Amino acid sequence: MEQRVNASPQKKWLGIVGGLGPESTVDYYHMLIRRLRERTGDGHYPAFLVNSLNLKPAVDAVTAGDLETLTRIVVQGVEALERAGAEFGLIAANTPHIVFDEVRRRVKLPMISIVEAARDAAQGAGHRRLALFGTRFTMSGRFYPDVFDPAGIAIVPPNAAEQDWIHEKYFGELLLGIVRDETRAGLLRIAGRMREDERVDGLVIAGTELSLILRMDSHGGIPFLDTAKIHVEAALDEMLGVVRGGRRS
Repeated sequence: MEQRVNASPQKKWLGIVGGLGPESTVDYYHMLIRRLRERTGDGHYPAFLVNSLNLKPAVDAVTAGDLETLTRIVVQGVEALERAGAEFGLIAANTPHIVFDEVRRRVKLPMISIVEAARDAAQGAGHRRLALFGTRFTMSGRFYPDVFDPAGIAIVPPNAAEQDWIHEKYFGELLLGIVRDETRAGLLRIAGRMREDERVDGLVIAGTELSLILRMDSHGGIPFLDTAKIHVEAALDEMLGVVRGGRRS
């Protein structure tokens, strides 16, 4: 990208690794546009790049436990964005963050972690014990506890049967853009049970497609931490050069 015409307050160009899945990538696109306009109030739209990857090879790699192939898929996606002119990047999905540390090690482009952004938001809100909804790979993985535990925040996944049900709804409905009231009700029932039985003080919506069905900020006294929204705000901070906590994001 040899020349840029950009009179907006935007300082940096964002590159998004998307398509994992496509429904949430569309939501990221809309949120970035809406929130920049709300935050600046000057009528500008954000300029950013999206590299939408093929979901199936990525899912096949995760399902097979082939993390090296998943890493290569994401690294190639990031490198394409860098060649196109992106100055920092993000992965618009939670599950690929299984390999985020290795991806970040292999690429030159600075990357914003959805997990680290969620941890910072949880710390800011004073949470100490959080339920975690996402794909089975996310709920059973270590990449959320490994980031949250050092901050003194416990991550509590649903029980095995609940994880199976959430995972089935995730891939059978949400990734296909299907949003059903009965699925929403089931998710809220699980959240309510975990509040009573597990004494969680909040719910991390750690599946960006779950953001499409759990649009509320809380339910039954359980505050929700929507990782997609949190990730978008962190990206906008970087795009706009906002300094948080005494340092530039």
